[in-house]
Amino acid sequence: MDTTVPIEDERQAFAKQLQAHHGIIATVAASYCRDPDDRADLAQEIAIQLWRAWPKYDPARRFSTWMYRIALNVAISAVRNAAHRHRHAVRFDEALHDVEDPAPHDPQAEQQVRALHRFIHAQAPLDRALLLLYLDDRSHREMAEILGLSQTNVATKISRLRQRIRNEL
Repeated sequence: MDTTVPIEDERQAFAKQLQAHHGIIATVAASYCRDPDDRADLAQEIAIQLWRAWPKYDPARRFSTWMYRIALNVAISAVRNAAHRHRHAVRFDEALHDVEDPAPHDPQAEQQVRALHRFIHAQAPLDRALLLLYLDDRSHREMAEILGLSQTNVATKISRLRQRIRNEL
């Protein structure tokens, strides 16, 4: 008796999970790419790598944790490859970012959000990943699992990043 799942069922299951968690891809891509076209390319590459890894996904684990781990690894690899190719920084352009308006007519809140985005983009890839996961309210345990760090290391790094944010912003 054949117990394999038909490929169409696998595609549907993958598509359903991808749709339910599409915000993870968008958040990671937006945090690692400033240019909208680069963002779209990175999001597509993340989706491709997720599909390639799908047969190894263990349903006993949270899909979002598995997805974050792959998305961040793809994004960090993309940053490393781009740095290797270009060896220079790209000027930050506020107009290229889709920043959610926290308070429609609160200039101070808008300024704080822009400052936080500038701070995040100025961080090394691992610190940027930690900040994204922290801002997404992930637990230290989940962050450690996604990034391959110990929970203690995550807690220490998050504490230091929070202090740097207080000092710089």
